[in-house]
Amino acid sequence: MARALQSDWETGREDTARLEQGDMTKRMTREQIFLVQRSWRQLQPIANSVAELFYARLFSLDSGLQALFTSDMHEQRRKLMAIIGSVVSELSRLERIAPAVQALGRRHVAYGVRDEHYATVGSALLWALERALGEAFTPDVKAAWLGAYRVLSQSMLDAAAQVPA
Repeated sequence: MARALQSDWETGREDTARLEQGDMTKRMTREQIFLVQRSWRQLQPIANSVAELFYARLFSLDSGLQALFTSDMHEQRRKLMAIIGSVVSELSRLERIAPAVQALGRRHVAYGVRDEHYATVGSALLWALERALGEAFTPDVKAAWLGAYRVLSQSMLDAAAQVPA
């Protein structure tokens, strides 16, 4: 299953055009936005568990990524869920948060995040969502989350590419 999720991410990433600040929402339909937001609400009661699943999977896929996390993991899990929640709530108005998403991408360069890490993160996120949502993680919900992650990660990657080496 993890290989399939990784493959879904990589295939989609190849097809994703460069995103500009003004067109971030053109990659998701209203239905996809609805599915992501509805499933996110379902996860709220178990948000910390979802974050634990995510990081456990992330580190199992690439144990070297653990070295990038030097702060308290409880706080890191809280921050992860907060940023995802902020983005999910604004999926239909991404232009409002595009500057913050791009700044996050630039900051991740300083943390040591490389382009190839985004595929691993995407795979770990989809895996955690699938485990947490169970039967509610339908093919349509999966496609919606994959679309959201593609849009946001591409915006972060584009911003990171502008950081001087």
